[in-house]
Amino acid sequence: MKIALVHDYLTQRGGAERVFELLCKRYPEADIFTSLYDPQKTIDLGDRIVNTTFLQKIPGAVKYFRSMAPLYFPAFRALDLQDYDLIISSSTSFAKAVRKNPNARHICFCHNVTRFLWDTATYLREYGDYRYFAPLIEQVFQVMRKVDLKYAQEPDLYIANSSVVARRIENIYGKKAMMVNYPIDTSKFLFSDIKDEYYLASARMISYKRLDIIVEAFNWLGWRLLISGDGPEQARLKSKALKNIEFLGHVSDRTRKDLFSKAKSIIVAALEDYGLVPVEANASGTPVIAYGAGGVLDTQIPGETGVFFKRQTPESLQIALLEANGISWDYDRIRNHAVANFSENAFFGKVEQIINQACGVHQIFI
Repeated sequence: MKIALVHDYLTQRGGAERVFELLCKRYPEADIFTSLYDPQKTIDLGDRIVNTTFLQKIPGAVKYFRSMAPLYFPAFRALDLQDYDLIISSSTSFAKAVRKNPNARHICFCHNVTRFLWDTATYLREYGDYRYFAPLIEQVFQVMRKVDLKYAQEPDLYIANSSVVARRIENIYGKKAMMVNYPIDTSKFLFSDIKDEYYLASARMISYKRLDIIVEAFNWLGWRLLISGDGPEQARLKSKALKNIEFLGHVSDRTRKDLFSKAKSIIVAALEDYGLVPVEANASGTPVIAYGAGGVLDTQIPGETGVFFKRQTPESLQIALLEANGISWDYDRIRNHAVANFSENAFFGKVEQIINQACGVHQIFI
């Protein structure tokens, strides 16, 4: 069976890219396709050939990949995947649009519906440059929503990472989705039951991650906070932060492991569709303080692996931080929870059973 693996763009390293990395490792003979590829800023694909679209040839497209939004659908439609028996796409937006031959199957790992189109106000909140062009952007997005709905019908089967995302796929795209919680590679995380005196937020600096809430809460508490990641919100957040808050920018995988293992807690203020960061924190033996909605409801046990706050406000986060500070955490138990429930073996066991059934045969994958 000839397999193609397709991802929206490989220009950053977030949760969706880490899942795609696992798919690439699981299927080493599969061919890899994406719209744009920057090997210095994304997952490690070794010497694998990465096939890109015409966007790769546009000067500055890799750096300003978000500005390419209207061009992604035609770029993916132009890919020639007619020779493949199985297409596995990993998408929050565009990769689901690829063409296939009539006898092939297309399985889409949908991390979310296209968020900037269907939750525009949240996604672009306080993007300074975008606010001035909101009327024009909305006109473009109205057209793109129609195209998104059209191409959302291409996959034969959707696999959602959480119950929240499965409901969104059905409500917006009108497609049923299987729900399989995404895994972690436990070998990539260090366990430590000795914690340092800092808290950590690890996220791309875009508005819906709500890092502004975290900064304001820690400004008030005066506790030490480290923030790893970069993005268009960085300058604005830095301008608001006091001296107890340190911005690390993009960090190496090794540094990220150390930070996760020794933090008192990992802070997540976004409404995450699923959220690998909380699971990765638990794999490091570290509790999570998270906004209590979305994917964390599938992955966290309040009082055992983390604490939820009820509203996306600094005040609500402060209450959760104070509550977490009074808990005697069992760090071994936190790690065991992650390993037992979110291993690669458990994940691929479920996924490959689904794919075998979707392809109408038995034991394609064994």
